[in-house]
Parts: sequence; structure tokens; C-alpha cells
Amino acid sequence: MTTPQPTRLDGMPPLEPVPFIDLVAQHQVVGEEVLAAVAKVFAEQRFILGDEVLNLETEVAQYCDAREAIGCASGTDALLLALMALDLKPGDEVITTPYSFFATAGCIVRAGAKPVFVDIEPQTFNLDPYAVAAAITPRTKAIMPVHLFGQCAEMDPLWRLATHNGLTIIEDACQAIGAEYHGRRAGVLGRMACFSFFPTKNLGGAGDGGMITTDEPELAKRLKRLRVHGEMTQYHHLEVGLNSRLDALQAAVLRVKLRHLETWTLARQRNAARYAAMFEEAGLLDVIQLPTISENGRHVFNQFVVRVRDGLRNRILNFLREHKIGCMVYYPKPLHLQPCFSELGYAEGSLPEAELAAEDSLALPIFSELTLQQQETVVRGIAAALGRPAKVSGVVVPRPKFLPFGPRVPQDELERRRESA
Repeated sequence: MTTPQPTRLDGMPPLEPVPFIDLVAQHQVVGEEVLAAVAKVFAEQRFILGDEVLNLETEVAQYCDAREAIGCASGTDALLLALMALDLKPGDEVITTPYSFFATAGCIVRAGAKPVFVDIEPQTFNLDPYAVAAAITPRTKAIMPVHLFGQCAEMDPLWRLATHNGLTIIEDACQAIGAEYHGRRAGVLGRMACFSFFPTKNLGGAGDGGMITTDEPELAKRLKRLRVHGEMTQYHHLEVGLNSRLDALQAAVLRVKLRHLETWTLARQRNAARYAAMFEEAGLLDVIQLPTISENGRHVFNQFVVRVRDGLRNRILNFLREHKIGCMVYYPKPLHLQPCFSELGYAEGSLPEAELAAEDSLALPIFSELTLQQQETVVRGIAAALGRPAKVSGVVVPRPKFLPFGPRVPQDELERRRESA
């Protein structure tokens, strides 16, 4: 197997390959701690639930400022268990976004309900509260906002809608551990919140894993029962649940990594701010629209997603891939246009903001170990794809408390949306 050679541009240093995410670099930081924690589990031979899972649940609950946390086998199962706890019936509706990973809507169907898709805010990619208000019917039982890419949805108007209509809010926080809204963490912004510990998440395990948080002890008790086949005591089943127990090995890995999460989050925020400075210096902001940061939140950048103007997204995407510079499209086909949801009756053009986002969004590397040189390569690669020279000088950005970039959602606009909803 030959090693790929850097691509040279006239008068410029070569374009070295840049990974979209580098889990090896992270492991080099925490590897010894992780292996010691895993060795302890093997020595004790307690692999299912047990103290490691209980301790992780306590620590995640404390991190999110929630009263209860319930570990499960995956983020998908977290969503499904939360929906099962609502006792949904055929014909019940759950309002959610079409611009998310498939599990968001797939779990609604698996729980026996109907997903109702509404459009997104073009600035943040998150659920549009005004569209939610227009979609509520007597059959609506819940709202499932997704805190997409690491930024919380606009929750104030959703709380009002839920309270006024007697609805439950389930946060899909699978991309947003550590994100905040008005100083409150994802995990306590609804009746339940669901997290994923897939390896590429900000807090990622060594395989699948998930967590649900809630402030209701009785609800937590039921969720713990549902994750073990609805079992109250051994071989005594009160209801039909799932086999969705979190492995002790995964909990041990995650407990180590949770201690590093804030450091990694600050590094992601630093990288985001550094990208902003680089794109401005390179003169690319006429084509590249930076992520919008809500004034009321803390963005943890599970992904750094830009929007590409003038129909140039695929040109840049193909160039970066050709030169082995990491990039991804989240998500190329919105959920309402997926074949498996065709019976819901959505047509192309019915949710235009989500469809436009699918056409012009592009995710760039943002992992915490990303180097200055790698970011320079990403920006230079985009400039080269556009046929432009881009000499990026190397931007040093201090660790940010609040990110000083991107078109923000003004406070008066947020107030207008709340009043409308």
C-alpha cells in the first residue's frame, strides 16, 4: 500500500492529508487511564451494569445538573426508551426536525407514533419554534427538538408551547453534551434528554452507549425497568421493555473521558474561533458562511458546519475529498424525503430550509487535537477548490469564553420568535 503524497500548489506549501476526526490522537492523551479502568473491570468480571455504570450515571447527572441519569446501550435506544415511557398509541404524533440523524424519527415510528416534521431555522439548523406551533394538533403528544451539531435549540418558546398544550419535551441531545441554553445544560431542558456515546461524539466510548437524564425519580425508575425487559425483580416483568443495558466496560472508558470533556470542549471552541479568523484572513467569507452562535447558548461543536453559497458546496466537497482533506455532509437527504417516510405525504419543497441546508452545508474537521497547521490546510484547500490563492499566516486564538464570530441571532429576533410561538 503506497502512502499518499502531499499535493503541491503553485507557490504554496503542499496540501497534506487532514483526517476528519482523529481518535488515535485522543487515545494518546487518555490511553493509560482508559486501559487501567478497563483492566479493573476485567479483574472484577462485572461486565453488565454494576458500580461502573452507577458511578457514570451519577457523574453525568452531576455534569448536566440533572437529578437522575439512566445508562443504556446506545443513543438510539435512549430515544426509544424515552418515547416508550410516554405510552404512545397509534395515531399519536411527535413533532421533530427533518434535519437530523435517522434515529430521531426512526425511534418515533418504532415507539408506535407518527413523526411530524417541521422546518428548521436557517441560522442554527435547529427546530423552528414558529413552525412547531403551527403543527400542533389534538393528536400531538410530544416535541423532540434536536440540539444539532452541539448547539441547543431555542427552548423558551418550546417550553411555552409544551406547557400550554400539555406536551412532553424530549431533548435529542446526542450531539450536545455540555451545551448550554441560558446557563442551563442540555439534559435539563425537557422532561427527558437523550445522549449518545458513539466513539466520534465529544464524549465517546469504545463502542455504542447512551444515557437518559431526567429530574423525575419515578420516571427514572421506569426507564431503568424498561432497559431490562420491563423487569421489576428477577424474572418478574411488569411490562415489555428492551435489552438495553450499558456495559461496564463502556462506563469505565466514559468515566475517564468525562474528566477531560471540558478541556476538549474548550479546544473545539478554540478551533472554531481559529477557523473564523482564518476564513476572514483568506477572504473566503463571500462564499463560506460561518456557523451562527446563539447569544443565549454555549456551542460545544460536535461538528463545525459551514454553509457554502452560490451552489459551490459539491465543488469544494469533491476537491477536499480528492486531496484527502476530511469533510462530511450532514445530512444529504432530509428525513421527510427518505423513502421509508413517503407515506407521511411530504414532497420535495415542503420543508425548504431543511432541503437547502442539505444542499449547501459542509462539515469540516473540529476535533480537539486538530492542529493549527491542519486547519490552515483545510482553509487553503477550500481556497484552492475555488481557484483562489490563500496564504493563511497562522492565527493564534486565545481560549474563548464566548465565541466572537459568526452571524448571531439578535436578542430582538429571539424575542419576536418567542412572541410568535
